[in-house]
Amino acid sequence: MTAQMSASEISLFRDNVKRFIAENIQPDFMQWEKSEIFPRQLWNQFGEAGLLCVDLPEEFGGCAAPFRCASVVAEELSYAGFAGVATSYAVHAYIVANYVMNSGTAAQKNKYLAKMVSGECVGAIAMTEPGTGSDLQGIVTTAKADGDDYIINGSKTFITNGQHCDVVIVAAKTNEVGGAKGLSLFLVDSDATGFQRGTNLDKIGLHCADTSELFFDNVRVSKTDMLGPLDKGFLVLMNELQRERLSLAIGSVCATEGVLNETIQYVKDRKAFGKPISALQNTRFKIAEMATEVRIHRAFINECMDNFESGKLDIEAVSMAKYSCSEMQGRVVDYCLQLHGGYGYMTEYPVARAFVDARVQRIYGGTSEIMLELISRSVLA
Repeated sequence: MTAQMSASEISLFRDNVKRFIAENIQPDFMQWEKSEIFPRQLWNQFGEAGLLCVDLPEEFGGCAAPFRCASVVAEELSYAGFAGVATSYAVHAYIVANYVMNSGTAAQKNKYLAKMVSGECVGAIAMTEPGTGSDLQGIVTTAKADGDDYIINGSKTFITNGQHCDVVIVAAKTNEVGGAKGLSLFLVDSDATGFQRGTNLDKIGLHCADTSELFFDNVRVSKTDMLGPLDKGFLVLMNELQRERLSLAIGSVCATEGVLNETIQYVKDRKAFGKPISALQNTRFKIAEMATEVRIHRAFINECMDNFESGKLDIEAVSMAKYSCSEMQGRVVDYCLQLHGGYGYMTEYPVARAFVDARVQRIYGGTSEIMLELISRSVLA
């Protein structure tokens, strides 16, 4: 693969991803959901199949693939209804790896990236704290200078890949000035003395995506482990949010496409009053409405992907995408469940899982309310 890929090349890559999902995820996924974690080995299988961090340069084991190609893996996972795996994958491959690639030193890139491509090193990012959600300026975890080191103290929560991670990007206060001006990022290895994982948190959805509290008790890291400039961590975070929020918007649309197509098949097969419920006007009109919503949002994220690859995607547009796509997902999945009737409330049906998995899309990566604030600032400027 190269930075420029034809539609046929991306289609071939998509076929490989679908085959991997059918062979390695489909057979055991429901057991992983019940266990509330997928096996650590899956990361190595992703790596062996060449499906991790494919947008990284070849010198680190990647393929220098464009974003549109790299996003295919999480797209297909989301479409197939495996949102828990898709979420964990996206954090590692789309977020953490690109933080290191775009803001890391040569030594940091050499230490982590090739292992992230192979699946040997799993990444997580720790921003949210028990008392701090969307307001990152309120972070209270500290990193205090001590000679050539920093000592980190604090705790984080809701951390995706918290159980599997080998390295975690930690946001901590390095300056008492407060606000965004005193935040720095650090790469912390999971075997560091004083680092401790909490229990795997019990969520209403995304069950097999391990989500944890993380604790830092006098964790000593070298100054060379700082990711990006001192006290500029907030700017680093902001620079990466475009990719993160666009990825979330794409995942929302793909997951919705998947559950809608499953619902279309269901209403064709399910009978009521002696005929398929797809023959009922209410069903036909609701399916038409939902298909229209999905197609409109698909067009929007295609536009956003084009602009992202050309460096033209702005905060207003990506905030609109994240907000509108996730809200659309909630509406459509809710009515897809309604069309399944009582069976939609049974966990054995994919629509039930899609319903609970969809709810967090309006929360993480910036809540819908935060997106509206960002949009309004731009529109009213």
